[in-house]
Amino acid sequence: MATKTATVSNVKSDSEVTAASVKRLVTLMTIFAWTCLTVGVLLCLIKISHFSDKNTTLMVGVGCLVGSVFIYTIGTAIGLVHARIQQAKEDEQNDDPSNPIL
Repeated sequence: MATKTATVSNVKSDSEVTAASVKRLVTLMTIFAWTCLTVGVLLCLIKISHFSDKNTTLMVGVGCLVGSVFIYTIGTAIGLVHARIQQAKEDEQNDDPSNPIL
């Protein structure tokens, strides 16, 4: 009876997959934030002459401006939290006395 052997050389660990996913998410949220900011500026400039709370275009533009700041802040916070978690895991592995590398 013949046996077949397969080698897997392109396997990523869970931490590498998670890091790539988080990086993609942070990049996507940054793009969304800049897009929202651009739309907000354009909407504000379209009807800035009638400066009133009844000017729907202006109010939506201001909402986009404020929303873009929140989107960017949340995206950056996700990236920083993930980086801190990864750093804590690395520090934990380096401080482990049963680690044969030390």
